[in-house]
Amino acid sequence: MRSRYCAFAIGGPGMSEYLRATWHSSTRPATLELDEATQWRRLAVVRTTAGGPFDANGTVDFEARYRDEGGRGVLREHSRFVREDGRWFYVDGDIG
Repeated sequence: MRSRYCAFAIGGPGMSEYLRATWHSSTRPATLELDEATQWRRLAVVRTTAGGPFDANGTVDFEARYRDEGGRGVLREHSRFVREDGRWFYVDGDIG
């Protein structure tokens, strides 16, 4: 989760590819362009479930603070992850 947030915060084409590589193949977008106008400021992990060394899946609830042309904002998401071959992949999330 934190490495994906950092990729959004850094931005650029290399980070788009990293995000796609950490996205599960069943939900991965064909292309991904990051909004360069959005400045990600801070990540707070609110809650996690499972996701330990012996789990096959897990969830992360987080708040990501940002600034864009409209001002300051907060993205809140409940994200789902799955582990395959020892690596974690982002599956999807509910924004709320």
